[in-house]
Amino acid sequence: MQESIKVFAPATVANVGCGFDIMGFALDGIGEEIIIRKTETNALTVLPVRGFEDIPTDPEKNVATVAVKAMLERLSVTQGFEFEFIKHIKPGSGLGTSASSSAGAVFGVNEMLGRPFEKKDLVEFAMEGEKLLSGKAHGDNVSPSLLGGFQLIRGYNPLDLVNVSFPENLYVTIVHPQVEIKTSEARKMLRTEIPMSEAVTQWGNVGGLVAGLYTSDLDLIGRSMQDVIVEPIRSKLIPKFDEVKAASLAVGGVGCSIAGSGPSIFTFSKDEETAQEIKLKMTEIYSEAGIEVILYISKIGKTGARIID
Repeated sequence: MQESIKVFAPATVANVGCGFDIMGFALDGIGEEIIIRKTETNALTVLPVRGFEDIPTDPEKNVATVAVKAMLERLSVTQGFEFEFIKHIKPGSGLGTSASSSAGAVFGVNEMLGRPFEKKDLVEFAMEGEKLLSGKAHGDNVSPSLLGGFQLIRGYNPLDLVNVSFPENLYVTIVHPQVEIKTSEARKMLRTEIPMSEAVTQWGNVGGLVAGLYTSDLDLIGRSMQDVIVEPIRSKLIPKFDEVKAASLAVGGVGCSIAGSGPSIFTFSKDEETAQEIKLKMTEIYSEAGIEVILYISKIGKTGARIID
């Protein structure tokens, strides 16, 4: 068994407009690094994360160690590991930072144990970390963080993942206004019942989005990224959301919506030039409002969790 390993797990955008809890994609080169070390004990240990003191080090309360524990119990393995997280994205961004931790941790431990599981089989363990955080074991962040690309969860019982093709030239611009929205609180806002007419609209948009991705039909992607169920509720928590969405689409954005539970907002575009123009619009809107932001431009990351030097 290796004594230590360093892995990278990409950040992600989940829901993708109409695909609540069933769609997500990986970002390219944006995410977090994890150093995992074998220990002489049977315990799972989390080192304090510099600059992020709120992240729990208690292995029963940390998403990564909860996920790894589930995997080790399945294998009946009692080996201990130490985890050092190097975070490049603030928690609470809506960009799947908790999922990156869970995905990277189970991937790295699986590698150190000689790959007893296929990569796709690690998703269910990483989902245990999401369950700890939000109360529900959803996989729309952890699956793209582990597997890369654009992932569709066709079903949860049993877990059925579909790797969706996407246009090579698709860019995404993301703005993260510096306000906090807890995933668990954002879920509590959602309705438990929806009218049939809204459900039909949403199903049509999900099908249209998948078809648009497969056929590289940017117009269809844009028309389909309409969320009539979740976005109207959660967007109220995000300052300047409507203004950002309108401005992004006006300068050529393909589609715009909330990243995960927010507060980040993402916009697809056909090329890097348009992505940069959208970035400028986002900057202007929040600068005028006096709200600090962090911005990212990325393509969809083809590779998920991986070993790095």
